[in-house]
Amino acid sequence: MVRATARHILVKTEKDCLDLKNQIEKGGDFAALAKQHSQCPSGQRGGDLGTFSRGQMVKEFDTACFEGDVGVVQGPVKTQFGFHLLEVTKRA
Repeated sequence: MVRATARHILVKTEKDCLDLKNQIEKGGDFAALAKQHSQCPSGQRGGDLGTFSRGQMVKEFDTACFEGDVGVVQGPVKTQFGFHLLEVTKRA
């Protein structure tokens, strides 16, 4: 069974998500930005979601985690919770 390890930042608007992605692409620290901006409790852990299997996350998030590239910040990914930036740090 394939499992992924990922971290994310959850915000309310696509604009906020794009602004954060731009900061990360310019060298901003993902974990620090997650702690400062994420509306998910995981933000306090730098956005760390741990390791999970396909089907454990909402569909849009699951698709991005299991079909996107490892080590690349993806997003905005829109779900019922808001807009996510996500990075799969490991998949095996």
